[in-house]
Amino acid sequence: MTNELYAVVGNPISHSKSPRIHSLFAEQTGEAVEYTAIQAPLEGFETTVTSFFERGGRGLNVTVPFKERAWQMASRRTDRAAAAGAANTLYLDSEGSLTADNTDGAGLVTDLTINHGIALADTRILILGAGGAVRGVLGPLLAARPASITIANRTLARAEALVDLFAGQAGETRLEACEFRAADAPMDLVINGTSASLQGDLPPLSPAVLGPDTVVYDMMYSLQTTTFNQWALEQGATRVFDGLGMLVEQAAESFQVWRGVRPQTAPVIDALRND
Repeated sequence: MTNELYAVVGNPISHSKSPRIHSLFAEQTGEAVEYTAIQAPLEGFETTVTSFFERGGRGLNVTVPFKERAWQMASRRTDRAAAAGAANTLYLDSEGSLTADNTDGAGLVTDLTINHGIALADTRILILGAGGAVRGVLGPLLAARPASITIANRTLARAEALVDLFAGQAGETRLEACEFRAADAPMDLVINGTSASLQGDLPPLSPAVLGPDTVVYDMMYSLQTTTFNQWALEQGATRVFDGLGMLVEQAAESFQVWRGVRPQTAPVIDALRND
């Protein structure tokens, strides 16, 4: 059986764990998948995508800085991609149309609720940042029916723009925006959706957002404790998680979109932790 070709595309891409994740998925499920990493030139993303599918490629994952461009390039978008305004998954549908999907939010919610046992309904959530990473997860978080979601950002207008964009999906959830410094009430869950842990530039956040039972989740991941989670531990937080589980869960969601098979994620998360 000939392996069918999939890949992740980004810039830079050498650090990506996606090829390892999908090779473990293929081994586990017996699917005939070959998965590679492609570094696209910053000005050549669209050409890279077109060439990949012309060569017979079946599906692409998309990472920074190309998620918005993948969304724009697609001629068809799933509902969750349409809501997110960004895409991390591309494939050709049955009619050959380039289709965009976004599995980031599903990956985050699955990691929080299934892997870590965190209930989201009726909780107070603070999410830091108002970029593509946050936009990609807001819909699934709102669907979990928390009591409130506060989007905190350095530039208030960007956070307010997300509130306006997702107001129609909020239902009974109170959705609001503030600047980092204005977040000063204890939360049940604090999610870092900024690049603080990559850049070491922590947002000016008050420790008052951390109560005795607050869960802290950094969407970034690292072999060591992330910069943001280290800050939270120093403020007394006791339940901190990084985004490795989200990475694996969103990959599993993409794998299911492409192959119709849902791989088991727990052994893959364990394997990556022990690499």
